Amino acid sequence: CSDINIAALVENEQVCEGTDNSDLPSCVSAFIEKEVGNDLKSLKKLDKLIEQMTESKMQLEEQVLTVSSEIPKRIHSALKKAEESKQFLNQFLEQETHLFSSINSHLLTAQPWMEDLGAMINQIEEIERHLAYLKWISQIEELSDNIQQYLMTNNVPEAASTLVSMAGLDIKLQESSCTHLLGFMRATVKFWHKILKDKLTSDFEEILAQLHWPFITPPQSQTVGISRPASAPEIYINLETLFCQLLKLQTSDELFTEPKQLPEKYSLPASPSVILPIQIMLTPLQKRFRYHFRGNRQTNVISKPEWYLAQVLLWIGNHTQFLDEKIQPILDKVGSLVNARLEFSRGLMMLILEKLAADIPCLLYDDSLFCHLVDEVLLFERELHSVHGYPSTFANCMHILSEETCFQRWLTVERKFALQKMDSMLSSEAAWISQYKDITDVDEMKVPDCAETFMTLLLVITDRYKNLPTASRKLQFLELQKDLVDDFRIRLTQVMKEETRASLGFRYCAILNAVNYISTVLADWADNVFFLQLQQAALEVFAENNTLSKLQLGQLASMESSVFDDMINLLERLKHDMLTRQVDHVFREVKDAAKLYKKERWLSLPSQSEQAVMSLSSSACPLLLTLRDRLLQLEQQLCFSLFKVFWQMLVEKLDIYIYQEIILANHFNEGGAAQLHFDMTRNLFPLFSHYCKRPENYFKHVKEACILLNLNVGSALLLRDVLQSASGQPPATAALNEVGIYKLAQQDVEILLNLRTNWPNTGK
Repeated sequence: CSDINIAALVENEQVCEGTDNSDLPSCVSAFIEKEVGNDLKSLKKLDKLIEQMTESKMQLEEQVLTVSSEIPKRIHSALKKAEESKQFLNQFLEQETHLFSSINSHLLTAQPWMEDLGAMINQIEEIERHLAYLKWISQIEELSDNIQQYLMTNNVPEAASTLVSMAGLDIKLQESSCTHLLGFMRATVKFWHKILKDKLTSDFEEILAQLHWPFITPPQSQTVGISRPASAPEIYINLETLFCQLLKLQTSDELFTEPKQLPEKYSLPASPSVILPIQIMLTPLQKRFRYHFRGNRQTNVISKPEWYLAQVLLWIGNHTQFLDEKIQPILDKVGSLVNARLEFSRGLMMLILEKLAADIPCLLYDDSLFCHLVDEVLLFERELHSVHGYPSTFANCMHILSEETCFQRWLTVERKFALQKMDSMLSSEAAWISQYKDITDVDEMKVPDCAETFMTLLLVITDRYKNLPTASRKLQFLELQKDLVDDFRIRLTQVMKEETRASLGFRYCAILNAVNYISTVLADWADNVFFLQLQQAALEVFAENNTLSKLQLGQLASMESSVFDDMINLLERLKHDMLTRQVDHVFREVKDAAKLYKKERWLSLPSQSEQAVMSLSSSACPLLLTLRDRLLQLEQQLCFSLFKVFWQMLVEKLDIYIYQEIILANHFNEGGAAQLHFDMTRNLFPLFSHYCKRPENYFKHVKEACILLNLNVGSALLLRDVLQSASGQPPATAALNEVGIYKLAQQDVEILLNLRTNWPNTGK
């Protein structure tokens, strides 16, 4: 009880906290009213209530006294700490002022000493620089003396090693500002390098001469390879020694010999100089090349690029065995990563590049010569890469052909000759005849000669440009291919329009086969790795130029679309239009042939029990004969995939036509329904059994209509009652499915049931 009163008291205090002193009597009255109320017996609680309130009052007073006594103490403590902090701060400020004054005084006193000391340090540094300078000179002179002594004692290997050390010092000094020291170092290195290089070159050339280098004849007819001289082992030992010594001069040689570079417009990849011993081995071949293919020599004919291209390939082939068997082991032995054969090929390739760079401007505007040059260069590149393993990352002829002026001319010539080829292939007498018409296994696509020749042309163009060094150049050729496809499509469309009146004719079908073949091949190419790489490159270009929407970019990036999609879509549209025209043509003929069948007297035909044998309606014969003849004709003229689309499109229209124009337009007695069922299931549907296993599934309307018209009377009555009593409900659908009706809607079923005339008299 006391707990309840205390809670009530606390609650009352909380209520009265927000009231003014003037409202205190009302709060007290409310509290007494709540605790005592109208119950006189509750007055007994007053004593306990007074005690509790008195106790509560005392607790509150104690809390107030405690708080009022602690706050001044805290304030006093805080003030005291603040005062102490102020005193400390003042002390620090005084110390800082004193220290600042002491430092200034010390600096003034030490200033003369600092100046004297600085001057002495500068002198020391100057002397150290002079000393270092003298040490460098001494080191250079020491190395130079060593080289001289080695040469005097004919110790060429040590002389070469010492020159390597000197060349290393030269490289270290490149960042120095001591121009005179640099000049002295460079002059000393150059002096000894020339002496050593001349000596080693002379000895090396002598060894090569003993080996009958260079090998002008093929390997099988080389005398060295067949009968080695008695001193062959000694020759090869000397060859290895001199080769290694010349390799040591590579560093110093690169300091003085700048590699020949073609103009920047050719964008050749950066590459180091050919190693010195290979350079010396190339010298006689370079002389021969320049002698025969420069100046006024009879062998230097601008219209015969194949002469010098074939000569270089011959030289590479003649020397491959020697380089692999004799030179490569030397390089491997000294730990070099250089491939002797590729290094040799790279040196000869520079001759070709220089020759092409000089010749191309002279024949740029002669289409015949320029085209011949490009053809020969591409053949040369193919053999160089496939037979001799020359990497496409090295400088090659494609870099020369990629130069802007030359490349644009190449594109123009390629387009011109491609269009000429297209003209000739379409005007050929055999343009629309398949090369493989007599070979069934090969002629599945029934591709006319012009379409196959055109796709071969595109394939050849791809082979010609696929080794271009940059993706941007490849993309320009891809655009050319797409333009050619579009041009060929337009030409096919023009020929097709001339044949529109004979849409079932041989030429019209050949055009349709051509369109289908080109579309199919382009779709296959879209999954080719080469064109997928071009698609990625195109994606990057489009993203940079903002030429495509985000959706199109996303489709390209996710491989949902391809670089040929635009062309394929146009070809597919043309194919669909042509097929539709053929289907419409055959359908018109079928409708004309079906006029008598539409007028058949379905109400008065004898029942099946009245006939000995069911036979085809005579009025259906023209319809079925027309259909059969056209199917056979187009099956022979169209490829399998096109014919499949054709007959399925035709069946779809035929199904609707028979259903709407023949079945829904007539009433049927028992004999008429049976005759219709016989005509359809035993004669019409089997016409298509050669093309699919269950042709009736393509005639869903006709098949289900025949089912409904031929239901026995009891089942028909029961079905009609179910439909009328359960309109749109699941029981109706289940009843329809039970009799084999899945396609027709309930309303159609009711209409068909009403077309029956064989209802009993008691039924409606």
